[in-house]
Amino acid sequence: MQIALAPMEGLVDEILRDVLTRVGGIDWCVTEFIRVCDRLLAASTFEKLAPELADGARTRAGTPMRVQLLGSDPVCLGDNAAFACELGAPVIDLNFGCPAKTVNKSRGGAVLLKEPELLHAIVREVRRAVPTEIPVTAKMRLGFESPDSALDCARALADAGAQQIVVHARTKVEGYKPPAHWEWVARVQEAVKVPVFANGEVWTLDDWRRCREVSGVEDIMLGRGLVSRPDLARQIAAARAGEPAQEMTWAELQPLLQDFWRQARKKLAPRYAPGRLKQWLGMLTRSYPEAVALFAEVRRENDCTRIDSLVGVPDLSREWAEVV
Repeated sequence: MQIALAPMEGLVDEILRDVLTRVGGIDWCVTEFIRVCDRLLAASTFEKLAPELADGARTRAGTPMRVQLLGSDPVCLGDNAAFACELGAPVIDLNFGCPAKTVNKSRGGAVLLKEPELLHAIVREVRRAVPTEIPVTAKMRLGFESPDSALDCARALADAGAQQIVVHARTKVEGYKPPAHWEWVARVQEAVKVPVFANGEVWTLDDWRRCREVSGVEDIMLGRGLVSRPDLARQIAAARAGEPAQEMTWAELQPLLQDFWRQARKKLAPRYAPGRLKQWLGMLTRSYPEAVALFAEVRRENDCTRIDSLVGVPDLSREWAEVV
């Protein structure tokens, strides 16, 4: 069984990958998608979205990181995939699941599920372009408007050389609305010979149990559920091993939240850092009553120094000034 952390644009960046993988239970994670259009991207583009490449493509906890590409030009994707491997990418993942309108309008993400032949051509070209020892994987949804072509899409990916397929068990049109159709994951697994990962609507340990029962697959990718409950992967791994699944307390989570804020303050300009904290804290309110109270205090606050105090860290501006 493998548990993966989903690639979520604008949310699971290197900071959150670092924090969440340190909690434990995650076998591998994926970058936010790197958009490929009509040219070979600069190394700086990969390094910006995948800074872990400088550390052996692993997070601070040692969790392997995959590089995800998004686009529709098979040759250009192949060239960029090969370059990503030169930079240290251990696995190339291809995005056929993003539901964003702006992405779909430029022929990226889930809109490509309308064209199984193109899916096959993309994976085939990327597989041809990268070294044989580098796995190529893919993430898909059940379709654009309906799941009618889901099996054809999955077969296209697997036949072209995708070695794993993550299935977000909803269509593009359904977005993130519940329910996730886990029964379709079972159908996809029956249609292909490569491992299939279930993804979508797993928020709790009980959700995982139901997902495993309905989908029939052991491997899972966690997205918003893991961001909202940072120890969910650890709980699932423990339950799978027949061990007690101890829930992380708010007191145990606080040092991670503080470190997240420190990293956000260091990476982002003062006008943007508060938004990143509010984004994660808002999702934590689903699992922690204490997060509700803190979010209410932080929600309308944009002064980083005051947020330092609310989060419980020293005045970082003064701390860094003293270092300089």
